Amino acid sequence: MLEDATAGDPISGLKWTRKTLRKLSQELKRRGFTVSPATVRRLLRAQDYTLRVNRKRLTKEADPHRDQQMRYIARQRRAFLQKGAPVISVDTKKKELVGPFRNAGCTWRQQPLEVLATDFPGDADGKAIPYGIYDLQHNTGYIVIGTSHETAAFAVAAIRTWWLRMGRRQYADHPHLLIEADGGGANSCRSWLWKTHLQALADELQLTITVTHFPPGTSKWNPIEHRLFSAITHNWAGQPLVSYETILKFIRTTSTDTGLQCRACLHRRDYPTGRKVPPQEKAQVNLVPSRIFPHWNYTLKPHNAGRE
Repeated sequence: MLEDATAGDPISGLKWTRKTLRKLSQELKRRGFTVSPATVRRLLRAQDYTLRVNRKRLTKEADPHRDQQMRYIARQRRAFLQKGAPVISVDTKKKELVGPFRNAGCTWRQQPLEVLATDFPGDADGKAIPYGIYDLQHNTGYIVIGTSHETAAFAVAAIRTWWLRMGRRQYADHPHLLIEADGGGANSCRSWLWKTHLQALADELQLTITVTHFPPGTSKWNPIEHRLFSAITHNWAGQPLVSYETILKFIRTTSTDTGLQCRACLHRRDYPTGRKVPPQEKAQVNLVPSRIFPHWNYTLKPHNAGRE
């Protein structure tokens, strides 16, 4: 009965089935065995079956250079950290509707909180676009909540805000910044908007900015995902995000036993989409590609630092 619907782990020996206990019980009755769903559950457990959810581990197409790039990122990170230089991991957290909407998770209450039955964007008071900066040296996070669109201009503005409010005090003697980012989204490795805005940031702050991108299918290894975003999600689990102030409060009170501290701010500036970078702007980008996978690794230098 289970053969056509059985999956398993060849290492641990655990197995599971996609058939429900009630359907299995009914099928057994048709075959002459009268057993309850509870008995079926006990028998399945005796045969090492268990309920399992999907595990996100497969990638559609693994890049042949993935391992080499991950090792390169680790070497760059280690070199910067050993010198006490700034290393930040950046990404956009899942966008949230602002209002009395259901938020996944549970809280201890005598009565459940009542929220809207539907999640229509038109019922929201706005949307929150959390762009995060995680400082690996100090185990601190900074979240900029945007209200417009997830664009390269917004991503770089968030990094600028972090530097002006936190980074420049902590790294006054280190004019070289390492950014670890995913390969897509607002900080895509293919985006000239991302690179032109980073160049403007490098010129304004007199920073040399090195960027390393995670290859496709490896974004979950970006430190910000498991060191910052997961802690924020756990902190507001089961709590409706009824206002921007509520979102800021939950982020600012996020902490972990390992010492994580987090700050946040609201950024209401409008960031229109659809902008293209003209060739003359591209020519002004002082970009030095790495010898190893230059499409993923490159450095942007301030113009007055000269070209190499």
